[in-house]
Amino acid sequence: MTEMTQTLGSSTFQRMKAMILDGTLEPGTLLREKSFADRLGVSRTPVREAIGQLISEGLATRSTGGTPMVSSISLSEIMEILHVRSLLECEAARKAAISNASTDDLAKLRTQFAGFLTGARPSAAVHSALDTQLHMAIARMAGSKLLAELIEGLKIKTLMYDQGSIPDRFEPGCQEHLAIIDAVMDKSPDRALAAMKLHLGKVRESIISHIHHPF
Repeated sequence: MTEMTQTLGSSTFQRMKAMILDGTLEPGTLLREKSFADRLGVSRTPVREAIGQLISEGLATRSTGGTPMVSSISLSEIMEILHVRSLLECEAARKAAISNASTDDLAKLRTQFAGFLTGARPSAAVHSALDTQLHMAIARMAGSKLLAELIEGLKIKTLMYDQGSIPDRFEPGCQEHLAIIDAVMDKSPDRALAAMKLHLGKVRESIISHIHHPF
């Protein structure tokens, strides 16, 4: 496989992944190679490779007829995902607070989250991207590659569920993120663990609340 083919395959994967995460491709959407090759302006080979990657990440699955389709995540599944995320990310936050890793990235993220609260409100996509950056920065600071990989996979699945269905938690979420950052930067493992647990607990509560009160 040439470098150009690899690059095209990676680009196609990222484009299709983004379409799933932002809701452009809804759960159950069939991923037909020719259709997406035409849609994205590429050959069927990079689309085939991209679909394979999407399946390996759990973003797509095989339908009964064998055609790949965008995965669906049920309420019970997202609850389980958030439970496991809490177990892993609370430990990651605790370990990050006692690590010797640089906090430069956290300082930059703190400035951005604080700016969200005092300046112009960012788009949902920008806010979501920064949210992911923070969770992954803390996971990496914990010093375990496996832990970071597990958290990233579960975070992606959470994003699949959150396509406008979760109530707006913009300001509370920013405040919770700032509390997590401050605890880690202050080298306070107990506070960091508690702040992460509170944050993910609030996410869980908001999902449950929306299910019972959708409007």
